[in-house]
Amino acid sequence: MGKPLNKSKLAHSANTAIQSVGALLIALILGAVILLLTGANPLGAYGAILKGSVGSMSAFINTLIQTTPLMFTGLSYLFAAKAGLVNLGMEGQMLFGAMGAAVAGAWDLGLPKFVHLPLAILVGVLAGGLYGLIAGLLKAKFGANEYIVTLMLNYVATLLMSYLANGPLRPEGEINVATAPVLETAQFTKLVKNRGLTAALFIAVTLSVLVHFFLDRTKPGYEIRAVGRGRLASETAGINIARTTMLTMFISGGLAAMAGVSMVLGVNGRYIEGFSPGYGFNGIAVSSLASGNPLMVGVSALVFGALRAGAMVLNMTQRIRPEFADMIQALVVIFVAMPALFQVVKTRSKKPETEPAKAAEKKEAN
Repeated sequence: MGKPLNKSKLAHSANTAIQSVGALLIALILGAVILLLTGANPLGAYGAILKGSVGSMSAFINTLIQTTPLMFTGLSYLFAAKAGLVNLGMEGQMLFGAMGAAVAGAWDLGLPKFVHLPLAILVGVLAGGLYGLIAGLLKAKFGANEYIVTLMLNYVATLLMSYLANGPLRPEGEINVATAPVLETAQFTKLVKNRGLTAALFIAVTLSVLVHFFLDRTKPGYEIRAVGRGRLASETAGINIARTTMLTMFISGGLAAMAGVSMVLGVNGRYIEGFSPGYGFNGIAVSSLASGNPLMVGVSALVFGALRAGAMVLNMTQRIRPEFADMIQALVVIFVAMPALFQVVKTRSKKPETEPAKAAEKKEAN
């Protein structure tokens, strides 16, 4: 019994991987067509992206720096999606996580690194998790639409963090809109000297494995997946929908917060206003390309990290705006979603045909 199931899972994984690669290739081809229509050279553009992302060791380090926060936000969106929830508030949860880590990281309590760093991480994760829990609580208790709630909470987070970074948490005489620097005892170990590549990358990889194990092998993970497949059936089976919804949004918010934590304690060394070029929303593309598989989030994030790193060189050498990379991401999401969209349309289009047919059969029988 076990072997056919494993083969079925393997076949499904292979099929989704092929669909994801196909979506990426189609997006790149369509991107090339758009470049041609605007008078740009697609070969030169993609060549510049390759050069800026993997053309040298320095370029590849930049790619990995971009990959790290994308892994966290990709896992965040994926985790919520497993419960049938859409978390569009990852940007705000990330900002809360970043500010929490910045405040805790600047505490001068004389703590050793093995205490201070985990403490700063924990404060950041709890801040983002609790912010995500707001949407989960409103969804569970009042049936509020999490699409709207999480999206609107992004604006609240942005304005609140801007106030804090401009006001009470801004050091006197500081030119930038930023908080005080975090202490060395609260900083991630750098993998490359004087660069933003840190041990946070290993944490992201570890979390991918842990999320996979949690969803696949634990009772709460099973309940999350069951709710995602059908809320009514799950409730009938005795699963507490409200509790599962709140737990999911708390963990999803905590995962998104880790993106901000990694930037503050690893790259910038403090909270700097505007540090995110859209890592939260980019997580949607990362999760989509990973096709719901936590173990594939790293590969997916690496692709988009390369696009983001390469886009910087693209602007300098080809005079093509770096937003071209964002367009490719959007196209990937569209093409990944298309098979499911066609299936929904196909299913709904069949219903009007079958119902009259059944009615006609009943009349004939009478």
